[in-house]
Amino acid sequence: MEETQSQLKQPASINSPETIAPTARTRVKRMPKRAAYDRAAVYSILDTALVCHVGFALDRQPFVIPTLHVRIAERLYIHGSAASRMLGAAADGTPIAVTVTHIDGLVLARSAFHHSVNYRSAVILGAATLVTDLGEKFAVMKGLIDHVAPGRWDHIRHPNEKELAATLVLSIPIVEASAKLRSGDPLDDEADYAMPVWAGQIPFMTQTLTPIADARLDSSTPVPAHVTDYALPLNRGARIT
Repeated sequence: MEETQSQLKQPASINSPETIAPTARTRVKRMPKRAAYDRAAVYSILDTALVCHVGFALDRQPFVIPTLHVRIAERLYIHGSAASRMLGAAADGTPIAVTVTHIDGLVLARSAFHHSVNYRSAVILGAATLVTDLGEKFAVMKGLIDHVAPGRWDHIRHPNEKELAATLVLSIPIVEASAKLRSGDPLDDEADYAMPVWAGQIPFMTQTLTPIADARLDSSTPVPAHVTDYALPLNRGARIT
C-alpha cells in the first residue's frame, strides 16, 4: 500500500491544473497522435458518461466490473454495497484501473483493414481510498445523484445513517490518467481511394425516451421538470467542478 501511494505521488509533482503528465503506464503507445493528456479532455469523457468499468486483480484472478461514477474536482468516486468484492479489494489498497469509453460512430473504409470506430476513451490508474467521513460520503452521494439525474436530490428521501453504513464510497485521485480519441473519416491506403466503394461515417446518438411511471405511483403525483426535461450527461454541455 505504501509503495503504491509513493508511486502515485510521483506524477503529481509534474502535473498542472491544465495537464496530467503521462507516465510509463499511461503514455499511449499505439497511435500516440490520438492521445490527450489535458484535464479538459479527460474530465469531459468522465463527466459525459454514466458508466465506468473498474478493473482489478484478486487472488491472481482479473475482474472488470461496471458501475456508476461521479467526478468531483480532481477525484473520481465510485460506490456500491459494503459487501461488494470489488469495492472491498479496492478499499484495501488493491491497484485498480478505471476506464470510460464513448463510441461516437462507425468508420467504414474501402478496405477491411482500415475500418474503425470514432471514440473517446479515458483510463485512470491508481489506488483508491475509502471515504469514511459521513459528511464527505453524503456529499458524494448527492454528487452522484446530481450527475445521473440533475435536480433529483431535492425531490427524494436522503440516505439515512444505516443506508450510508451499507454503502462503500471510494475516492480515486486523478493523477495518473490519459485519454485517447478518434474522429473523422476513414484513412485508406492512397491506392484504395479510386475504388468504387462507399466509405464514410455512421454517427451514433444516444437519446432518452418518454418516462414511464412506477406501477404503484399515485396517479395524482405530478411529473417533475427534472424528469420531463431530462438530458443525458452527454447532452448537458460541459460542467465545472
